[in-house]
Amino acid sequence: MLDVDRALLDGRPPRYVQIPTAAAPEGERRLGYWIGLGRRHAEALGVTPVPLVVRDRAEADDPAVAAQVEGAGLVYLSGGDPGFLADTLRGTALWAAIVDAWRAGVALAGCSAGAMAMAAWVPDVRHPTRPGTQGLGLLPQLRVIPHFDRVLGRMPDLLVRAFLRPIEGVTTIGVDEDTALVGGPERFTVRGRQSAWLLGNGKRQELATGTTVDFPLP
Repeated sequence: MLDVDRALLDGRPPRYVQIPTAAAPEGERRLGYWIGLGRRHAEALGVTPVPLVVRDRAEADDPAVAAQVEGAGLVYLSGGDPGFLADTLRGTALWAAIVDAWRAGVALAGCSAGAMAMAAWVPDVRHPTRPGTQGLGLLPQLRVIPHFDRVLGRMPDLLVRAFLRPIEGVTTIGVDEDTALVGGPERFTVRGRQSAWLLGNGKRQELATGTTVDFPLP
């Protein structure tokens, strides 16, 4: 995703603030894994990596931690448990700082759990028939399913149908690997190697790379 992230950083400060909180339930080794990925990615982009290791709500509510968002060009929420990420950041000083920065023009991105948590509702991808959990609500009109090409490849059709049921006022969208929705908060363009997918009414509609779409759909 180097080309996508380069475009996000274009004209913005060369400061890459990575928040690996979603991996915290898996322990320090997994946090270190994500921090290492973030550092290598930032170095490939030619920008300064700033990992914020936030394991719980107390750390997320620390003003000193929240202050490190200042001066960012890109804030990145990385992978792990999306429900834990949303529950840990919601209503904290860190999340308030991230939203304020985003509204002021800082780029905000997420992969996997990080992408899911920004929506109003986080589906349980491992158990699609379960109700899921409340998201961070930054994009209340969306419900995101990452790794969509891989998820469909290993799920029986009966389970996939749980994602195809319509939800009033919410668009469910699957995003393939090596692919991103860029833009927001209403208009997005598909970028990357594969496709995104609109899901609803028991159907899937492919959005090839380069396609622009507005949410919520009419």
